[in-house]
Amino acid sequence: MAGFHNRERTRQCGLNSGKLNLKAQPHQPPTCPQCRSRRVWKDGLRHLADSEIQRYLCRDCAFRFSESTQANVKLNIGGQFLEVSNPKENHTESRILPGSLLLESPSDKSSLLSGEDVGSHSSSRSKLSIEKLKDFRYYNSNRRVCVPEGGMINLAEVETRSEKAAGATVTKSTDIKGKIVEYAWWLQKEGYSKETIYARSKLLKILTRRGADLYDPDSLKAVIAKQSWSEGRKANAADAYSSYLKMAGGKWEPPRYQRVRRIPFIPTETEIDQLIAGCSKRMGTFLQLLKETGMRAGEAWRSSWADIDTVARTVRVTPEKGSNPRIFHISQKLAAMLEALPRIYGDQVFSKPDQPLDHHQGHFAQQRKRIACKLKNPRLLRVTFHTLRHWKGTMEYHRTKDILHVMQTLGHKNIKNTLVYVQLAEELFKDQQEYVSKVAKSEVDACALVEAGFEYICDFNGDKIFRKPKN
Repeated sequence: MAGFHNRERTRQCGLNSGKLNLKAQPHQPPTCPQCRSRRVWKDGLRHLADSEIQRYLCRDCAFRFSESTQANVKLNIGGQFLEVSNPKENHTESRILPGSLLLESPSDKSSLLSGEDVGSHSSSRSKLSIEKLKDFRYYNSNRRVCVPEGGMINLAEVETRSEKAAGATVTKSTDIKGKIVEYAWWLQKEGYSKETIYARSKLLKILTRRGADLYDPDSLKAVIAKQSWSEGRKANAADAYSSYLKMAGGKWEPPRYQRVRRIPFIPTETEIDQLIAGCSKRMGTFLQLLKETGMRAGEAWRSSWADIDTVARTVRVTPEKGSNPRIFHISQKLAAMLEALPRIYGDQVFSKPDQPLDHHQGHFAQQRKRIACKLKNPRLLRVTFHTLRHWKGTMEYHRTKDILHVMQTLGHKNIKNTLVYVQLAEELFKDQQEYVSKVAKSEVDACALVEAGFEYICDFNGDKIFRKPKN
């Protein structure tokens, strides 16, 4: 019934006006009086005693103007009726001068004197000039309209100051971006890897967005100190700026951040399998590859189909960070998962050639959160791509007790990086360790057991007891 009454009221209004609007016309934006553009914003309503005026702001030239929303009258600046006007008629269009006349001095006597106040919104309807407020004259840009003397500075002066400030900000921002691009190109010429160039440039961008000035080393120190980053990430930021100053020819005393080595988190194999099963096809294949090979996430991310042989079930690793190249045998499960992937990236398995790994890490974080919430297991939130590399190193040492084998599997060049997995394996499996025991009744038997890797434990009834962990 409400809709019926509304339609009936609309019909009666149309009949009373002598026109029946059978079809609603789409709203047409007004034309800017200054640049003739229709790209305008609505800038609020101005409420007068007898009418409402819609204000507009041009998006191209920033000129403000208004039009009447009433279909009957126009008002002058004193609130007096001027003439009957058509709806949505622009208040400034009737007084626009040709472009050739805009630079000439005013010849009409109704123009306003420079710096003159032309009225205020008072209730008294005194006789004022019938010149419209929004008449476009090149000499009206210096007028103060509806403001008492001393109440406000010139609008043109305010806009000029704003434009200068905005121009200075844009110039400085553009200069900083150009310097970072120049720095990235310098790193590339110096032979740094794409990963290093991307990481260092990203750190400098983050610091500049958070208030650091590349021309002021003290501001860099202050911004780095305020971040809630780890000591290692702060040290990386300081190293990035040190190399930037090397390019720019500057010097500074870098802050002293010490990288703290922590024991990594090692999940159970069941938890890793839950993540692999719950993720998407491509993400699950990526995690399975990390689990079986222990390669770095960047190495797996850049894998190509030429590196994978699903018939022989081998994967060749192109190293990063100065590691050694490796080759791994993979399971039938992983080979089938790789074969099932659509080859939509050409020769690349998981990504486009220049796509950064951060994009993939963001997707993994979303899927990991969903799986952890579904299984009610917050431990899954601590699993990262690099966690699977730690898990592989720990499992390999627990299985072989050969630190050199683990070092070769992970591609380490320094054995100090591999020793952490010895401690991890001993702590994780100290209550689950199984041993093989042997008894030596003679000196020959004892020597043979030692050569086979057995460890002497004690004497019992004149015999010697040896043991070694099960593989």
